[in-house]
Amino acid sequence: MTRRLWLLLVVAICITGFFVFDLGRFLSFEYLDLHRARLQELIAARPVAAGVLYALVYVGVTSLSLPGAAVLTLAGGALFGLLWGTVLVSFASTLGATAAFLISRLLFRDWLQAHFGDALASVDRGVARDGKRYLFTLRLVPIFPFFLINVLMGLTPMRVWQYFWVSQLGMLPGTLVYVNAGTQLASVSAAGDLLSPGLIASFVLLGLFPWIARWGLAAWRRQRALAAFTRPRRFDTNLIVIGAGSAGLVSSLIAATVRARVVLIERHQMGGDCLNTGCVPSKTLIRSAAMRRQVSRAHEFGIDVGPARVDFARVMARVRETIAAIEPNDSVERYTALGVDCISGEARIISPWEVQVGDRVLAAPRIVIATGAGPLVPPFPGLERVPYVTSDDVWQLQALPERLLVLGAGPIGCELAQSFARLGAAVTLVDMAPTILPREDADVASFVTAQFESEGIALRLDHRVEAFRSESGRHSLVAECAGERIEIEFDLALVAIGRRARVDGLGLQELGIELTPQGTVAVDEYLATSVPTIYACGDVAGPYQFTHMASHQAWYATVNALFGRVRRFPVDYSVVPWATFTDPEVAHVGLGERDAGRQGIAVEITCYDLADLDRARADGENRGFVKVLTAPGKDRILGATIVGAHAGELIHEFVLAMRHNLGLKKVLGTIHIYPTWSEANRFAAGNWRKAHAPGRLLAMAERYHRWVRERQ
Repeated sequence: MTRRLWLLLVVAICITGFFVFDLGRFLSFEYLDLHRARLQELIAARPVAAGVLYALVYVGVTSLSLPGAAVLTLAGGALFGLLWGTVLVSFASTLGATAAFLISRLLFRDWLQAHFGDALASVDRGVARDGKRYLFTLRLVPIFPFFLINVLMGLTPMRVWQYFWVSQLGMLPGTLVYVNAGTQLASVSAAGDLLSPGLIASFVLLGLFPWIARWGLAAWRRQRALAAFTRPRRFDTNLIVIGAGSAGLVSSLIAATVRARVVLIERHQMGGDCLNTGCVPSKTLIRSAAMRRQVSRAHEFGIDVGPARVDFARVMARVRETIAAIEPNDSVERYTALGVDCISGEARIISPWEVQVGDRVLAAPRIVIATGAGPLVPPFPGLERVPYVTSDDVWQLQALPERLLVLGAGPIGCELAQSFARLGAAVTLVDMAPTILPREDADVASFVTAQFESEGIALRLDHRVEAFRSESGRHSLVAECAGERIEIEFDLALVAIGRRARVDGLGLQELGIELTPQGTVAVDEYLATSVPTIYACGDVAGPYQFTHMASHQAWYATVNALFGRVRRFPVDYSVVPWATFTDPEVAHVGLGERDAGRQGIAVEITCYDLADLDRARADGENRGFVKVLTAPGKDRILGATIVGAHAGELIHEFVLAMRHNLGLKKVLGTIHIYPTWSEANRFAAGNWRKAHAPGRLLAMAERYHRWVRERQ
């Protein structure tokens, strides 16, 4: 039998024996109170032996994660006094925690690494980098039960000695508070003692300790992060916001609305990516492409027209006109009128309170980083020698490329690939993933894939880019698929691999502001960075790179920055919707079917086919589906995905329902206008209801109706 199996057998026998023989009765307040006098006599007679025995029992209980550690801690104070009780409990609890740590490591770590090593790699890196700080925080502020910390930390690569001394130090303040409470319990001999000032003070301290510890730890971190810098004697403004995209504009607007003085710094264009290179131009292009598609389908609706001719220069002119029409909403003039001091220039943070723009240095108590993200262009060999664009500069095109190569089958790549194909380009979509839209469920990706293929888009999935070639005006991509080298010719490449946070040139490294492995600014639940006077929101902070999420985060970052001394609000990621504006559209909120499987969450799936929706038939768009995930046997919505026309609009009913804990019964009971697209949501709820029809009640109703008929 292997060492691991022997250890598992011993642990199982010990835990089973503890419960079978009801040993927990010796670790109760009742037993302690009943036998306290006798125990104190034994300790007085043989103090060393009693102390060793007590410590061994404590180590055994904590190492096996058995209930009773809290009672034992109070007993330490009641039986041994404050000094020796603290010493015994401190070392015994640390030894027991370390033993539990080792048991967890020996039993489970190798198996876990063998099966989930890739998924745990980022966790291991985080522990290697910041494990001491995480552990100290968890020990000092007991957010999670200590036994759970012991087990989970044993699965990480943290060194044993490091775990021991950090636990010893982190648990000491809490141990002191609990043992002190135990000494006060020992003095209770009559009912009147329950109201003694010492006992009341001890239990008040016991209740307040987690809050005091959390405040103290935050204060210590704040002082440590700011110690190397000199605070300015005066501030020019209340808030400095860097970046005038969606997050920065909302941050500035909120600050100005609450009458704070705010400076907004933008190095390029007001409105950021969403207005100038992202949401607005892409959706305008999608509309033009969809219009050509509709014209080509006109005969289906009884209308004969000639073939639609695309004037690509006019299409792109309309894109610029749309941007210009929306631009005043995000302009310097509008925000200046609202009370925001708008400055153009490159911003560099030179201290926790100061930002330099050119020769000017501005000071504020708080700073918000909202610099967004830009296209990621990997260093593919030869890419610099071929004509290529990204989602930033594709809008400068004046001629439609005859053959367009799109790298990346995420939302941006798919939206632009379909749009250019509909406008007349021969599009090849390449990605190393096995499916398009890899964040979506398999059935969703398959549905959109079928539509792309029907429109003539050449999909090259599972293709790994090796190099680009350009010879005699002929451009090509060399890729590898299933061991075979493939060459794809093109006239223009569109790189849509992903986006990276704009953090260069801000001075973050010099200030010690931490970044995540993904390259975004690391923030806590309040969107504060590792320098507590500096916050971040939007794409530069992640984890979601959506315009609506940037606006959502901006509220929390701004309110916490301005009013954090009074109250702070943790950012809410509980219900996050998104949409991909391909045709058909894909909209999603909450848990997906694939994610539920990965996380081991039991779900029930209800679907409704849009082919059965009257309005969809009338509009000639009767393709797609509504898929809702609920808790098994319940109507509580865990997630929803809609594929089809207007999916981005239809999803909001489920977003609202999830946000306010409304189940499918409430959706079904809500009147929906006929004939509308939103009826699809109600019919999906109806399908769930049919699957949960009360069989016994319906059988009783059938018997009742039969009785009524026969009685007549």
